[in-house]
Amino acid sequence: MLSKKTKYGLKALSYLAKQDENMPILISDISTSENISKKFLENILLTLKKSGILSSKKGKGGGYFLLKKPSEIKISFIIRVLEGPIAMLPCVSLNYYEKCDDCVNEERCSLNRLMAEVRDSTLKILENKTLADFHC
Repeated sequence: MLSKKTKYGLKALSYLAKQDENMPILISDISTSENISKKFLENILLTLKKSGILSSKKGKGGGYFLLKKPSEIKISFIIRVLEGPIAMLPCVSLNYYEKCDDCVNEERCSLNRLMAEVRDSTLKILENKTLADFHC
């Protein structure tokens, strides 16, 4: 299940993707339009800015804007930035791998194989969808 942080981040990015290219949008406009707490949204947008998805302009005419075209921003990247691993278990994560403490043999673990299959199916969709495909 996606956290509210990720859900709201996707909604905010979708809103920005629908605006004129490189036109800064006020946090308050995004907050009102997408029904997201302004304070919570500020933290989300800051995280997205640090990841290189967004930039901001201060002062009059300022706000947040996308650094790349929506067609260049993969949904999988956004989810990893806001949510962390896409895999449901750390032992099948491609970017955040950790061995499970309770697992004796990963190669023989049926749960590992099942969750690897779930990860692969999920990634097949998320890696092939961009912000341009996403309409919230």
